[in-house]
Amino acid sequence: MSNNDLLLEIKDLEITYRSDDTVVQAVNGLDLSLKRGETLGLVGETGAGKTTTALSILRLLPERTARIEKGEILFDGTNLLTATIGEMRAIRGERISMIFQDPMTSLNPVLTVGDQIAEAILLHNEGLSKQQVQDRVIEILGMVGITPERRNDYPHQFSGGMKQRVVIAIALSCNPELLIADEPTTALDVTIQAQVLSMMAELKNKLGTSMILITHDLGIVSQTCDNVAVMYAGEIIEYGTVRDIVLKDKHHPYTDGLFGSIPDLKKDTDRLTPIEGLMPDPSNLPSGCKFHPRCPKCMEICKTVQPGLYREGNHTIACHLYAKEGQ
Repeated sequence: MSNNDLLLEIKDLEITYRSDDTVVQAVNGLDLSLKRGETLGLVGETGAGKTTTALSILRLLPERTARIEKGEILFDGTNLLTATIGEMRAIRGERISMIFQDPMTSLNPVLTVGDQIAEAILLHNEGLSKQQVQDRVIEILGMVGITPERRNDYPHQFSGGMKQRVVIAIALSCNPELLIADEPTTALDVTIQAQVLSMMAELKNKLGTSMILITHDLGIVSQTCDNVAVMYAGEIIEYGTVRDIVLKDKHHPYTDGLFGSIPDLKKDTDRLTPIEGLMPDPSNLPSGCKFHPRCPKCMEICKTVQPGLYREGNHTIACHLYAKEGQ
């Protein structure tokens, strides 16, 4: 892969949250890359560090408590961690947009949805006339399946699914090169989820946008993503194409556990097999493999030694079960 194909590259990223007496290790030596036009699924339980990673790309981490200890975030060759505040303002919205988890709280209740989309357009296109902005608002609403006359309605006049369409319209209003979608369908029912995801995939292909889709739902990942990164306790523990993650036999035990938590239409079973235990306390992470206290295949080495990487093509697994095979 040439450097021209790479849009985003995260190298050895380490992020902590600090309070008076606690240091929370949220992201621990994370490496990740995204090609132009690619959709990457970032998967893991709540507390894995997915949203912290996303917010660090946009430099939106809370200033008082969050600290980027080390690492680089290269976007189209520019290190975002050393960019000025002015440079970041120009990048946010115009080149990198984010869809946040809850559409109910993402919109301003006292502005019409048309005004909110227009505001995003004007921030990055100051020379446009009023008519050009309105034409662009109507075009964007049409792309997400909302009729032009509804631009004068307020957020409370929309259902949850329609609000999420408005949020997506705002995120796409400046044709960003990278769209970060943080659990964009969590607050929606299953039927509307499918519609919104299908629409996002269609728009992404039409606009040529790259996307990071943050989710805990492997079903969504298998339908919409090209590559998948499985995250646990601030680390990428498995990475590969959707085919690698869904069809191959070798997986990290945590990935197997995530699949065990999904109903399988082909199997007759009395109950699902969820992963035992809870995500470790990020202020007191276990030694060795972070997953070992919950792992059904834990060995003595797992308790003290950080696992190496097993590689097969682009498929990597950080697990002692396979580490020697891939070296």
